[in-house]
Amino acid sequence: MKPITLQNYAEGHWVAGAGGLAELRSAVNGDVVALTSSQGLDFGAMLRFAREHGGPALRKLTFHQRALMLKALAEALTARKDELYELSYSTGATKGDSWIDIDGGIGTFAVYQGKGRRELPNDTILIDGAVEALSRNGTFQGLHVYTSLQGVAVHINAFNFPVWGMLEKLAPTFLAGVPAIVKPASATSYLTEAAVRIMLEANILPKGALQLIVGATGDLFEHLTTQDVVSFTGSASTAAKLRTHPVITRESVRFVAEQDSLNASVLGPDASPDSPEFDLFIKEVVREMTVKAGQKCTAIRRGLVPAKLLDAAQDALKARLEKITVGDPRDEATKMGALVSTSQRNDVRDKIKQIAADGAIVYGDPNASPFNEKGAFISPVLLRCDKPWDARAVHDVEAFGPVSTLMPYQDGADAIALANRGKGSLVMSVFTHDTDFAGDVVHSSGSFHGRIAFIDRDSAKESTGHGSPMPHMTHGGPGRAGGGEEMGGIRGVKHYMQRTALQGHPRVLAAITNRYIAGMPVQEASEHPFRRKFHDLPIGYQLKTKSREITLDDIEHFAHFTGDTFYAHMDEAAAAANPLFGGRVAHGYLILAFAAGLFVDPDPGPVLANYGLDNLRFVKPVKPGEAIQVALTVKDKTLRKPDQGEVRWDVLVTNREGETVAAYDLLTMNAA
Repeated sequence: MKPITLQNYAEGHWVAGAGGLAELRSAVNGDVVALTSSQGLDFGAMLRFAREHGGPALRKLTFHQRALMLKALAEALTARKDELYELSYSTGATKGDSWIDIDGGIGTFAVYQGKGRRELPNDTILIDGAVEALSRNGTFQGLHVYTSLQGVAVHINAFNFPVWGMLEKLAPTFLAGVPAIVKPASATSYLTEAAVRIMLEANILPKGALQLIVGATGDLFEHLTTQDVVSFTGSASTAAKLRTHPVITRESVRFVAEQDSLNASVLGPDASPDSPEFDLFIKEVVREMTVKAGQKCTAIRRGLVPAKLLDAAQDALKARLEKITVGDPRDEATKMGALVSTSQRNDVRDKIKQIAADGAIVYGDPNASPFNEKGAFISPVLLRCDKPWDARAVHDVEAFGPVSTLMPYQDGADAIALANRGKGSLVMSVFTHDTDFAGDVVHSSGSFHGRIAFIDRDSAKESTGHGSPMPHMTHGGPGRAGGGEEMGGIRGVKHYMQRTALQGHPRVLAAITNRYIAGMPVQEASEHPFRRKFHDLPIGYQLKTKSREITLDDIEHFAHFTGDTFYAHMDEAAAAANPLFGGRVAHGYLILAFAAGLFVDPDPGPVLANYGLDNLRFVKPVKPGEAIQVALTVKDKTLRKPDQGEVRWDVLVTNREGETVAAYDLLTMNAA
């Protein structure tokens, strides 16, 4: 098959490199599958194009509009994913490997579009935390907000996940309203290029939101500014070179690194050869060795087991590895495909030699070339290190392939110390049913790992396993893992935004954030707010109710009716002895019920449903004979559907003296 010539996407056009084409070869048979070059690109112009066109267009969209954009992109990729699967075989990936890469990447878009619409406002500014009172009378207050950076996100991705690696960065970037320039690793860039074509041909993204470099980045870094972000996935050595680039330092360019690390998996001290956790550990180590031929930044490189179980674990791992068939990734009988290239295979072989100096190979032949000599195939290799505290390479050298080292520990503290010896990892998994040991791991090892997966007989059925970073959770880690974070739900979005402290009068802060802040001028309700549709409710529209006295009969009736006869409501002597009450008081939920009775308009109208309340606090007790009054204020609004919107109401319940009795946010769904 004739190799394809890859193209860059720069300044709104597909552009072939001007020369110096590099050959990209199939991992399966060594044939040239693509030619690539980025010569002739004006990298400074690409950055300017993104800043001048992509950035402004994305920032005009609300979080919800950006989320819907992600949803549409996911649908476009899903409709044509068979094209991506076909190309993926040439990377050495089996169909199962490709599912993780392709469907996993699309799934990340799907998760972020859902979280964006549920957890972010239908606005372009994100409030972070509560209002801070900065003055006695409330005329000067503080609030933190996030706004979109006005630069470009430069994504430098690794070869092992050419689709997922791109999409897991693009999802939070686009949701944050920032354009991106994607630089995939050359070895598998033909798969990335195909995915980018699908997204661009769907005509969903604004002009300048996405550009692609399929070759060297030239002088790209020379044109970066303080508003830009570099998100890198790959080796620690490359990360160090990029992180210390003079422009990165001079301009304080944000640099997010997700580096390969020596991840550990620990079989707990409570395990035995016949325990479920033992079997789960064995299965997971083998799975992490063989999925993507071990080319995962999260793969298990060090397996730690109780010393008394070392031989049993070795035998079990060997027995399971013997069932792994290495071969053509298109063959459904194949359990493990090829490494991405013969150069990668050579590197893995070299690293195995270094690690073997600390122990011995107990399964596999790293020098054999199973299936096809011209391809990048290698056998799974299991090593054993009996004296891990005397070893160096096993804790410092990573063979980025189907390689793992088994080693013993003496007790729980020893296991934790050995796991930490990796100097920081993306993930550690712990196979234990002992919650005390699990707690010890978190307290003594949590600071060394970006993620800790506890897997046992109770969670195994639904667990996503050791090596599956989920969009909802942080993907990154300290130390050797790079010190960065990716994904993590909305946390990942904030990496591409600036947190700013605002200070001023509540009127000003409310106008900026389009949200009610106590102390701002309010609009007294000319008609009951429940008579108004979503779009006819301005922020700050407020209803003040009449007051209602709460009697002793009310309290006793409520107690008997609900069954809540707690002594503070029914026993005067006991309630008087309570230092918080000094006598009988009304139920908190009685106050809520009476408050609702004061502000609810009973007739059918735009309010479709009351579906909850947030941030409820009972601030001051109410005694028999005291009265309550309610201020109901439109706090925030989010359009959920074309004909329906969520209204968040600020509910403040006060007594005759104007003191706050209770406060909460009421959520209703209103017709638009």
